[in-house]
Amino acid sequence: MSEPAHAVSRDEEESTDDQPTTGASSVIAALENASVEIVFGIQGGAIMPVYDALYHSDVRHVTMAHEQGAAHAADAFGIVSGRPGVCMATSGPGATNLVTGIADANMDSDPLVALTGQVPTAFVGNDAFQETDTIGVTMPITKANYFADDADTVGDTVGEAFALAEGGRQGPTLVDLPKDVTQTETDHEPGMPTPPESYEVPDEADPETVEAATRALEGAEKPVILAGGGVIKGNASEELRAFATAYEIPVVTTMPAIGSFPEDHDLAMEIAGMHGTGYANMAVTHCDVMFAIGTRFDDRLTGGVETFAPDAEVIHVDIDPAEISKNIHADYPLVGDAKTVIDQVDQAMTATPDAAAWREQCHAWKDEYPMDYQAPDDEPLKPQFVVEAVDEATDDDTIVTTGVGQHQMWAMQYWTYTKPRTWVSSHGLGTMGYGLPAAIGARLAADDDQSVVCFDGDGSFLMTGQELSVAVREELDITVFVLNNAAIGMVRQWQDAFYGERRMASEYPWIPEFDTLAEAFGARGFRLETYDQVAETVEAALDYDGPSVVDVYIDPAENVFPMVPSGGDNGRFAMNQAHMEEL
Repeated sequence: MSEPAHAVSRDEEESTDDQPTTGASSVIAALENASVEIVFGIQGGAIMPVYDALYHSDVRHVTMAHEQGAAHAADAFGIVSGRPGVCMATSGPGATNLVTGIADANMDSDPLVALTGQVPTAFVGNDAFQETDTIGVTMPITKANYFADDADTVGDTVGEAFALAEGGRQGPTLVDLPKDVTQTETDHEPGMPTPPESYEVPDEADPETVEAATRALEGAEKPVILAGGGVIKGNASEELRAFATAYEIPVVTTMPAIGSFPEDHDLAMEIAGMHGTGYANMAVTHCDVMFAIGTRFDDRLTGGVETFAPDAEVIHVDIDPAEISKNIHADYPLVGDAKTVIDQVDQAMTATPDAAAWREQCHAWKDEYPMDYQAPDDEPLKPQFVVEAVDEATDDDTIVTTGVGQHQMWAMQYWTYTKPRTWVSSHGLGTMGYGLPAAIGARLAADDDQSVVCFDGDGSFLMTGQELSVAVREELDITVFVLNNAAIGMVRQWQDAFYGERRMASEYPWIPEFDTLAEAFGARGFRLETYDQVAETVEAALDYDGPSVVDVYIDPAENVFPMVPSGGDNGRFAMNQAHMEEL
């Protein structure tokens, strides 16, 4: 990791002893106590005292181009590192610009701490300059938020917010910092990050329910493990792999769980849901016992809940009791930590399910519904081909970030993920523009020898492309592949399928040349239009030591398949456009 953008000189270090201890310095001390290394943000009036305190800290600050980018970068930093990312913005528009990123982290249970400036407490409620009710705005989209009203306690409040973001079911927290509180002197030093005394996180599941669930799993003839994002959040990927392998149970994943189980494993059925593999959806539809770990059973996974795993007994493991039976009824509710509960079930197992015929059926479905595509030389470049080419040219631990849309699905489907924390994307909120700022956060959290690749769409890139300036300034080695079809491709696909091909506001009559735009920002730009250019261009872009953008002109008519219509039966999916018209 490179040095902070502002390195404090010896004279400046000596002068910090004369600096008064304020609410602002207490905030920074709390971050230091939490071992925070990087803060993503943008300066402004109400947050200025906190930035002034940051001047004297070793915590690195990365100035983003837009506050939304700061939130997404911090979010991705948290996904890759496993510890909360931190973002900071001023009051009013600064705080509201963070909202999309905070909501995204909330939907995906990503650990994030947001610090926002606020007008002085005496002005709150008076429509002061750049005042917004940040607490009211963010209350529905945070795990907890705080209005800091005392310089003596503000540091401990920030520490508590950090502990809550990281503990139990992870998620975003926010501390709103009035300017008078951060400017007021205090002699209180904050302690280490500590959650409230009343906050309890379940660990072990109820032993009797574990025993009952285990007997059901042992007696299954068609068992499936459904791995959700909680497997990765709970650092339980190794336990999942060991358990599935020991008892020879096929594994299906949700999108947030990509990488929790190696997709090149014989038991891997890969991703289920709207654009999941046909064989994963068939396994889910026909299983008789489902061991679901750390998933909230969202609608893009389940389709119609009445047709989701209709014949299965469901064992549901989740650290948040609110998720149990919220969408799918749990026959065996196991509330607890994913790693701990997998171990509990493992310890209780006395037999391996007699499922040899089931495994053969799962392999047969892989043969029947392969993830293939046509790539004639006389047609425009297929995006699937590009994704596979980049995958082949990079190491197994390469981190992939994406925006949202068709490109996201192709990156999900045609890249082979074998390790956790290598897939960084927006799932629940579906935030276009997530990919590029996420690549910045991922790059700063990743090991130095890991590659970071972003697959973006032209629509997504246009929303946050300004963050390329940050990657150039910070000299970050990221490679962006813009799968360019001159459209909001997923919207166009839905319009063709469900709206009589009325392509209202989904196609771009003109878009910039993204390779030229990259050069204007100071990055390297490449253009890719034909199959014979792919290998050389991919190699050149990946080899460039810095940010590069490849403008990939893909077939504008290409669609994402398989596809289950929204609210449909996962067992009835379309493998191509002709199948879609039959559903």
